[in-house]
Amino acid sequence: MSAATPAGGAPARPDPATLRALGPVAFVGLGVMGGAMLRNLVRAGADCRGCDASPATLERLADLGCPLFADPVDAARGAAVLVTMLPTSAHTRQVLFGEAGRGGAAAVLADGALVIEMSTGDALETDRIAAELAAAGLRCIDAPVGRTPREAAAGRALVMAGGDTEDVARARPLFEALADTIVHVGPRGSGIRLKLVNNYMGMVGMVMTAEALMFAAKLGLDRATVVKVLSTTAAGRGQLNTNYPHKVLAGDVTPDFPLRMGYKDIHLAMNLAASVGAPLGLGGYAREMFALAKSWGREEQDCTAMLLLLEDLAQVPR
Repeated sequence: MSAATPAGGAPARPDPATLRALGPVAFVGLGVMGGAMLRNLVRAGADCRGCDASPATLERLADLGCPLFADPVDAARGAAVLVTMLPTSAHTRQVLFGEAGRGGAAAVLADGALVIEMSTGDALETDRIAAELAAAGLRCIDAPVGRTPREAAAGRALVMAGGDTEDVARARPLFEALADTIVHVGPRGSGIRLKLVNNYMGMVGMVMTAEALMFAAKLGLDRATVVKVLSTTAAGRGQLNTNYPHKVLAGDVTPDFPLRMGYKDIHLAMNLAASVGAPLGLGGYAREMFALAKSWGREEQDCTAMLLLLEDLAQVPR
């Protein structure tokens, strides 16, 4: 893992000459995130061309001071770097290879150009696209971004890059214009996989938070008080920020709070939820996982040993 700046520091900014030395950069996909990212690249001094299929989007970005195109082939012609920031992998494939695999942006890039796929797409299709680009003599890394549009606009995105070390190094000046945290996750395909793990955790957390607040409301509790209290507990702050680093991730599953007691508590909560008609779907699944601890010989281990239980079930090698 590597970061562009220490935590809490001002974002690193590349020397404009270093950015321009990359050669022409075509940026395809100028939605909320992509438009903010292109704006930062232009501001940092990159030689950019933007592209989007939406006339309204191009009009919104008309003040950028760089050429804008509706056709990705026009934007990519002769470019040394092509960035894709698109809704799906199908859009990326169409931009790169065109209809029926012919006539796309990949065909008009400079020799040895670097394609940086920053979309959140299908991991296996991302692998296939990268292999096809490599067969065409093009370099490719997957580098999806994290955080919010507001942080992207401020140049404080998170970049999770998967690819060869030299390719990620080549892209680093560009990333430094976009992000304050740049992580080289591993080989090609690693970036999109970590992004999907992150999004899985985030979206399940959305449901869990909604369930908890709904449960509290069904019990007649004051929402502001509930939010205030939960914001100070491990439940609200998140296990990765509280218990996991000090227990299971440190190799310690001696019980601060055993899985046996975790089962008791979630069972009590589920019974209370049933009495007031609060649907807790995630709670039902979690109770079943806690119930397995006894048969797997883990009921007296710390609750964070849930990680080991699930790894047992998934046959994750240790």
